[in-house]
Amino acid sequence: MLGLIGIGFIAGMVAGISPCIVPVLPVILATGMTTTPGAEVGWCRARARPIAVVAGLVVSFSLLILVGAELISALHLPQGFLRDAGIALLIVVGLGYLVPPLATALERPFMAIRSRQPSARAKGFVIGLGLGLVFAPCAGPILAAITVVGATHRVGVTAVFLTVAFALGAAVPLLVVGLAGSELTKRVRTLRERGPRLRQASGVVLIAMALAIGLNAFVALQRDLPGYTDALQNHFEGSTTVRHELGTLTGNGSASLAQCPSNTTGLVNCGPAPGFERIVAWLNTPGGRPITVASLRGRIVLVDFWTYSCINCQRALPHVEAWYKDYAKDGLVVVGVHTPEFAFEHVIANVRVEAAQLGVHYPVAIDNNYGTWDAYDNEDWPAEYLIGANGDVRHVELGEGDYAGTERLIRRLLVDAKSGIALPRPTDVPNRTPTVATNPETYLGYDRLEFLVPSNTVAQNTPAKYEFPSALPLGGLGLSGTWTDHAQGATAGVNAEMELGFRAQDIYLVLGGRGTLTVLINGVTTRTISVSGVPRLYTLLHSGPTRTGVLLLKASPGIEAYDFTFG
Repeated sequence: MLGLIGIGFIAGMVAGISPCIVPVLPVILATGMTTTPGAEVGWCRARARPIAVVAGLVVSFSLLILVGAELISALHLPQGFLRDAGIALLIVVGLGYLVPPLATALERPFMAIRSRQPSARAKGFVIGLGLGLVFAPCAGPILAAITVVGATHRVGVTAVFLTVAFALGAAVPLLVVGLAGSELTKRVRTLRERGPRLRQASGVVLIAMALAIGLNAFVALQRDLPGYTDALQNHFEGSTTVRHELGTLTGNGSASLAQCPSNTTGLVNCGPAPGFERIVAWLNTPGGRPITVASLRGRIVLVDFWTYSCINCQRALPHVEAWYKDYAKDGLVVVGVHTPEFAFEHVIANVRVEAAQLGVHYPVAIDNNYGTWDAYDNEDWPAEYLIGANGDVRHVELGEGDYAGTERLIRRLLVDAKSGIALPRPTDVPNRTPTVATNPETYLGYDRLEFLVPSNTVAQNTPAKYEFPSALPLGGLGLSGTWTDHAQGATAGVNAEMELGFRAQDIYLVLGGRGTLTVLINGVTTRTISVSGVPRLYTLLHSGPTRTGVLLLKASPGIEAYDFTFG
């Protein structure tokens, strides 16, 4: 734990000198230079404001990472609410610097509480709180692990210490900048004599930076600056030891299943099967009652991890459904663990509708908190865990493909559990796993946007106009018209179009919202899709032979697009 915290502090320092901190530097410098007549005397008082600003940033940034997702969920707030609140707070404080009567009105509640004029430290701390809500350092493994822990509501002591260590590390370079501004003001007499004007200038900087952050004005600058800290970040965060510790922190990598061989041709023994942990609801069980692994002792159990909008899962489901149908009477129990990938897959009503549409009749555990996913150390959709009659995991199959091999092992375990049993003929479901190279999975949300041309940087959570690139490579994605890009998907605006250079037999896209989507292949209109209801997977192309070309989509306003997959 101590070693991991040390690495977290160093990783924070690296993030604090990366291009990602450019937006907050002017604010830190300006607040460090701000003077209050008659107050900026002595070493401590001269440095009180920048220290307080950085302290406020550490506090709010740490709380945002650890409990921000839970707070947003509990209060049913929009995803960008806390960031917007930070921007608003910075603007209000900036206006207070510009308009003294407004500053007095804003400070009055503090005066009533403390019975005295708020100090420079108090004002600086408030500015720091706003900065912490908009501060977005470059994400490496450390920050990613902390974010996962916070988002899945599994904040423990180690996560808290690691988060604070990272925030403190990132604060060190920022504190140096703030103290430099304070020292400059102390040494340059002209600056001290013009305290009121300097305060007004700081107010202008605060407002300008807040608006620029809100409008994502620094995106292009951050993109064009070289990633001069990448090598340092990889060195400190990319070691096997650190990644193992981070896996333990997030719940992955600690159980015996992490070392269990997968996709083998025969049976193995990986020890007792974990339980169905932190399941929020059950589908297709009497009265929605839960199932326990212990209650299934003596039967053969197939635990299938899936999520309904995943094409890989949809290609695997007919095989799982056929096994359930043919072997249930012989002692096979199938439990589908639905662990969501997208936010809309957390909605139990959506899962219920789509499970019925996909013909899933066996019990389904809703694993919204990733409790069972973590208990099995799982990292794939789909993934099958085959449990023997004695409760041990006997086979792990990750991904789609070897259905005949998995079925052969199911039959073997059934025979071993009940000697002399007469099994039906093996199922005969076509294997639709792609056998030729196709486009990789292509996400449209900025969290995992990889293939956008000319750049993977987009305006986040705000409408923006785009133009198609002059040349589109195979696998490249282009946007035209107005789109609003969110963490997990993009929403169409006026004249919204999208193009994709593809190689595939089949093309699928997860869509939501309500409207129409016109599909063109190499300039020829092939279909118009009506989109409504629960966000789900739609088929854009089903061609038979593998094709190479350009897919063009014309979306009506309000269409939500999340993720391309291919077959």
